Amino acid sequence: MTIPDRGAHVVRPAYAKVNLCLHVTGQRHDGYHLLDSLVVRVGVGDTLTAVLDDRLSLSVEGPRAGGVPTGAQNLVMRAAYLVDAGAGRGAALHLIKELPNAAGIGGGSADAAATLLALSALWGVPLPEDVARLGADVPVCLSDAPQRMRGVGEVLTPVDGVPPMWVVLVNPGVPVPTPQVFAALASKSNPPMPDRLPDWPDAAAFAAWLAEHRNDLEPPARALLPQIDRALAALDGAMLARMSGSGATCFGLHASARDARDAAARIASDHPDWWVADAPVLRG
Repeated sequence: MTIPDRGAHVVRPAYAKVNLCLHVTGQRHDGYHLLDSLVVRVGVGDTLTAVLDDRLSLSVEGPRAGGVPTGAQNLVMRAAYLVDAGAGRGAALHLIKELPNAAGIGGGSADAAATLLALSALWGVPLPEDVARLGADVPVCLSDAPQRMRGVGEVLTPVDGVPPMWVVLVNPGVPVPTPQVFAALASKSNPPMPDRLPDWPDAAAFAAWLAEHRNDLEPPARALLPQIDRALAALDGAMLARMSGSGATCFGLHASARDARDAAARIASDHPDWWVADAPVLRG
């Protein structure tokens, strides 16, 4: 394969992922939880730039860069080493961090996925086969298309027919201890989504169908962090308001960009210390 000349670079967005519903359907003997989740990517996120260099390095800047490590423990660097596979390739990686950490929207996983895609293109090498070792959300973050995510995150099925819609994302600024949320889950074996998903004629029908489902992690997370209740209340007026992942980010679904933009502006004005964003749902 042809290796790009020194100075070549690749830029990849690291879009947030949102669990529109998340059913915890079991637990394996090794402790990992089995999921059935409808996941979408939305048009807001971090940005990863990879520039061909003599060695691997990482720099981080942006409004959410505080406290983000730049060493080998960062998922970006772990992803880079996985793509390199011991070959000794180099790249200067630069991450602009916009998404809050430990927020239930896959920020670190999205960064890792963007790194995998960027370095695969930069170095002219295939993606590794074992990307799930980086984290359960990394495989789903490799695609912008809606996905049904099962198993522990590694079983993905594209979901067609998700109608155009927009989200407002709200994070009240509190990190969620994911292991504590799973530990507080009352039942580890809950019903999955139906085998065959319906056709949705529009955003309202899609939101009505989602309302019949759930995020099984939302009740224990709300019990641990009452701030999530405030975030959900602030999303009043959306077609559906729910927590994403293990929290604390919550989302509201809207049928139009204008409705989402107006709602986000109102919430940001009322809660200037929160992270608030509005974005389209990506459909591939």
